Amino acid sequence: MERTLRQVCAELKVSRRAVQGYEKAGLVAASGKNKYGHLLYGEPERERIQLVRFYQQLGFQLKEIKELLDADGLVKKAALQAKVAELEKADIHLRELIRQAKEHIAAL
Repeated sequence: MERTLRQVCAELKVSRRAVQGYEKAGLVAASGKNKYGHLLYGEPERERIQLVRFYQQLGFQLKEIKELLDADGLVKKAALQAKVAELEKADIHLRELIRQAKEHIAAL
């Protein structure tokens, strides 16, 4: 079932501006238009928007995402593994900062 941009944005909790940016960057394209001229998106486009958003949340830039979307499985896997390692390192750092902040608060 095809949905309008408004419906897709509401379902995926993503802004219209974000989807328009994805279109401008060549990451996704509408599957057509309805009789009122509204852009329509099918399930493949909806899934692609979700994937772009997921990659963004992981910290990939749009240029990197474009390359990832077109890459084979091994390239995607390696990029995701590297990003997970980066996020795990950042998590360790943040946990240590939180611990230090709590110690500082307790000393006040």
